[in-house]
Amino acid sequence: MVGNTFMQISQDLQRFGNHLILGISGTTLSDDDKRALSELKPIGVIFFAKNFLDGVPYSAWLESFKNLIDDIRQYSEREFIFTTLDHEGGRVVRTPLPITRFPHAYLLQSQARAVAKATALELKSLGINLSWAPVADIFSYPQNPIIGPRSFGTTPETASQGVREYYQGLKEGGILGCAKHFPGHGDTRQDSHLELPILNSNVEQLHQRELIPFQTLINEQIPLIMTAHILFPRIDPAVPATLSKVILNQILRKELDFSGVVVSDDLDMKAVSDMFMQPGTIARAFHAGCDLFIISRNINSSSLERTYQIANDFVSSLKNGSLDAQVVEQAKQRIDNLLASTPQYLVSMLEQETLVHHAQLAISCTFHR
Repeated sequence: MVGNTFMQISQDLQRFGNHLILGISGTTLSDDDKRALSELKPIGVIFFAKNFLDGVPYSAWLESFKNLIDDIRQYSEREFIFTTLDHEGGRVVRTPLPITRFPHAYLLQSQARAVAKATALELKSLGINLSWAPVADIFSYPQNPIIGPRSFGTTPETASQGVREYYQGLKEGGILGCAKHFPGHGDTRQDSHLELPILNSNVEQLHQRELIPFQTLINEQIPLIMTAHILFPRIDPAVPATLSKVILNQILRKELDFSGVVVSDDLDMKAVSDMFMQPGTIARAFHAGCDLFIISRNINSSSLERTYQIANDFVSSLKNGSLDAQVVEQAKQRIDNLLASTPQYLVSMLEQETLVHHAQLAISCTFHR
């Protein structure tokens, strides 16, 4: 009986793993990593700078990273996973040299597609198959503390042109792209890593500006869209976008006709971290329209205990009926369909000639704005 109970608990936790992108603690798996990978079996992982050896030759850190990915597959018992990285360029680059330091999105424009194709080639060489890019937010507030030049433009037109070209480059290069941060983070005065931003835009205003780059990418069939941890009181005064059925279901699914995977921004971010410690929050996120959840374990407040608390809330919500199993199954189907068509790349070293060409491309971007 005890064995059967343990097996059931493990299976329940693994059901949450079907919707989880999990961060790893370092360049090798810790005991906590091994436990989480074995028990939760996340459908994907997200990497940060801490996952790459620093101050060693290219061949050494690449071999170390290859071993890390191999170990992740072994402990999660998943041959097919999403291997993901925030790799926008500018200040959002996690990898050591000689991986190219392309400029931030605002400087790319006419070079966006070429840069994205080059980026895709480099990501594939790392075994990465999903980049959390492009940023579809509009650089509409000059003092924005978190988006700024990560955006492709200050108007819907320039931002739309940039994200379209960049996404097409990723797609041509064989890397999944993700539009972020829906329904738009470019006009905020606060950083959602630190607090919950509030925007007083109404639905009409969003359609006139913020939603245009997202609609452009939906028309281009981008497979994933990431939510913003932002409160829009004139649209849904109760909860931020990540938990809002109005924003994710009515606006994103119905009005913009998005049928792909909706992924949350990091649940460890301060804007929502306390909310997700409350029972029933993960159920509300599923019902709002989220399919996939990032837990980075890369923020000061991050912990394995938080991850398991969210996972256990998922299990409890399914058992008490507050989380509709059919909603979960539909979300799982969207994720599984995407993963089934996602390449699994082998880690390999890039030729020096390729890296030199990419470096020249990066330099040229500063002269094409």
